[in-house]
Amino acid sequence: MFFSGLFDYLLLGYNFIPRQIPFHIPLRVGISHTSLPRHAVFPGSWEEYIKAPSDRSHIRPEKVWNVEGPIVFPHAVLNGQESNSSMTLDPGGLVIFEFAENIAGRACFDISSTSGDRGYLALAYSESPRFAGRLPDATTDRQERDLPLYLPIASTGVTCVRPAFIRGAFKYLTIYIPEHPPKPEDIWSESESSPPESIDSHLDSHQKHLAPHDETSHHHPKRRISISSLYVNCTAFPSNPNPRAYTGYFSSSSTLLNRIWYSGAYTLQLTTIDPAEGSSLIDYNRRVNNNRSPQGSWYSNFTIANGTAITTDGAKRDRMAYPGDMAIAVPGIGVSTYDMVAVRTALDSLFIRQYADGALPYAGPPMGYDGEFSDTYHMHTLLGVWNYILFTNDVPWLRSHWDAYLRAFEYSLAKVDRTGLFHVTSIYDWLRPGMTGHNLEATSLMYYVLQWTVRLADEVAKDPYARGQFERWKSVAKRMERGIEILWCEETGMYGDNVGRRGCGGQEECMPQDGNSWALFSGIIDNSTRRNEVSENLRKRWTKHGAPATEFPNVISPFASSFELLAHCAAGNHDAAIELTELMWGYMLDGDGFTNSTCVEGYRIDGDIQYPAYWSSARNSHAHGWSTGPTMVLLTEILGIHLETPLGRTYRIEPYLTKWLKNARGGFATGAGRFEVVLRRMKWKGFGRVEVLDVEVPPGSKGTVVFGGTLYLEGRTVHIIKPLDGKAPAKQVTAAWIERELVDDDEWQEPQIEVRPVGVVDWEALEENYIPGRAGDVELPSKQARTPEPETFSEKIFSLQASYSAFLLFLWTWV
Repeated sequence: MFFSGLFDYLLLGYNFIPRQIPFHIPLRVGISHTSLPRHAVFPGSWEEYIKAPSDRSHIRPEKVWNVEGPIVFPHAVLNGQESNSSMTLDPGGLVIFEFAENIAGRACFDISSTSGDRGYLALAYSESPRFAGRLPDATTDRQERDLPLYLPIASTGVTCVRPAFIRGAFKYLTIYIPEHPPKPEDIWSESESSPPESIDSHLDSHQKHLAPHDETSHHHPKRRISISSLYVNCTAFPSNPNPRAYTGYFSSSSTLLNRIWYSGAYTLQLTTIDPAEGSSLIDYNRRVNNNRSPQGSWYSNFTIANGTAITTDGAKRDRMAYPGDMAIAVPGIGVSTYDMVAVRTALDSLFIRQYADGALPYAGPPMGYDGEFSDTYHMHTLLGVWNYILFTNDVPWLRSHWDAYLRAFEYSLAKVDRTGLFHVTSIYDWLRPGMTGHNLEATSLMYYVLQWTVRLADEVAKDPYARGQFERWKSVAKRMERGIEILWCEETGMYGDNVGRRGCGGQEECMPQDGNSWALFSGIIDNSTRRNEVSENLRKRWTKHGAPATEFPNVISPFASSFELLAHCAAGNHDAAIELTELMWGYMLDGDGFTNSTCVEGYRIDGDIQYPAYWSSARNSHAHGWSTGPTMVLLTEILGIHLETPLGRTYRIEPYLTKWLKNARGGFATGAGRFEVVLRRMKWKGFGRVEVLDVEVPPGSKGTVVFGGTLYLEGRTVHIIKPLDGKAPAKQVTAAWIERELVDDDEWQEPQIEVRPVGVVDWEALEENYIPGRAGDVELPSKQARTPEPETFSEKIFSLQASYSAFLLFLWTWV
């Protein structure tokens, strides 16, 4: 197990003496996370997959998706149209435009002519084509759809929506002139209840927007409006003026995998925003800013943090810093855009509202004022600290937060009780039910956090006090290793959700996707046979549209499935990780009703775009950071680039091409320099098939390359071939030798993916178990919820049984 070696290393010392290899090829210096490069670090043909716009200030629609009523020449405003014509609308006229990708920002209109009294253009936004129409999709759960936004048209010239009404994500924009004048209460964006005006930093000098209380606000609409240009000023990913300047890349023989990697990277860009443009949860915001915005209205001008950029959960909603989402998003950002300043801002927004007992808030502002809390999200914040330090080595920041980090860590550690399991006291996690009692996911997550806390304390913070706690921490880790066996279910070949009703043989027996995935990749399972069994049993549950989250009926969750990708890799089943990626994320890209460009929050088990967490299908977020697991996994697990210490000063390269790929390549840069791996199938003339590995690492770095053997390496480029027949060992060669002796493997064929049945919806459970929105729609647990309630008699019996089982396991292990 992980801790056996780790604590021996920390307590007894370990001398790492790498094999001395001369450095041959000069490599580029590292990049700074506080000053991002203005051009791609790895330029190449793969840049065709980048979805971010080259000109973020003028994104024009690509297609006319639908037209109704009196409208003339709607194609005049499309991208690529250079004519002097204008689109003309009369009352009742409607046009729906489709953009090339899911985008974000402020819609602007160049009005060429008007007639009649001053009036309005009605605007409605949607990420999914299913909700493209007169009403927008939804940002809250209060009603099925948001209200349309009425844009006042006062004169000719460029008019943009007010900065407060940035729409965080949409692919479809509907504009129309109402047949009848809107009522004053319909024009909520100009009422006294609307949010205050934000500082307008994006308008050009010739652009304008109407003040909220213009004296002509409620006159009859104009009889005709002509528009010569329509474009969106994108306000997402503010950290880099060149949104295509990626610091990482991925390319392979699978076009679908390439699209998936870049859709994840782009999703992470859309979910990175200006902190002053945050929180779409207007009802929850009201607790802080006392807004009186009516039901169904929406805006994005709540300041959620101090800083210039912040990573959030979703582009459309909730536009807040959620630690659970960051568990997937932060490594993805690290290997794609390196926008770690946005990560630091999110962490700051959580630590600044740490509670007196050491607990951290469920999410950043507007949460954190009323004691909102989740055991698992609290630990995800701690994991976020490790990931931030791993990619930046920002030691000054860590030291400034170290005391707060240790308080938070000890708060969670104390919840590992005599059973060796983590005792969850908050029901809140990623909206899934059943988060109570002695829980599998929380126990495995705590074990994982404990590993990296040891590393942070010893190698980065270099804290003597924390080092003095290693023996105590080690004993807790050992207790968890024994305790998790209480949850093992021999009949299913997996672990139960918790002790009791959702455990093995319980009334609501559940073998959760999230918990079993965490148990695999946290390293808490020592038995390789057991790891393989869990991995294969997870795979057996897949349906036509992905991996079901059995802990949340009717749900396919890209969040939980991102952890499953890591789990299969931890079990050595990299084939399953690629298979699931193409099966599930491929469906998200090509399935009906999705954006075909970004990663959706979740969907129904039969493939429908409804996310069963919400009763309104329109509320589903189609650009959600927690769904971007493949962007991380394809580089860190398939190409095998593992940073062992901050910036990758020490590393491990352990790639797996899998049966699904003929070739794959990719890399990313940190402050230490560039890491790049190229992996391909070839034929050795007269000898048979081989895999060829090319590795580039930064100068001054040290590490191992595991590829048919282990090579100790100091910063340079290396080439290795591995015969696939197993009759000869892997060997190091030169680029010239490869050119001379190897040819393309023209016989390789990609295997056929297995055909699986469509998931069956449990309609009764769907109706009974709707979970209201994360915030704003329900009361989240207060401070008191962080303290365990007194155990009932049955819970005490379960606890005693678990303790006795743990004691027997300890005796058996000791003997």
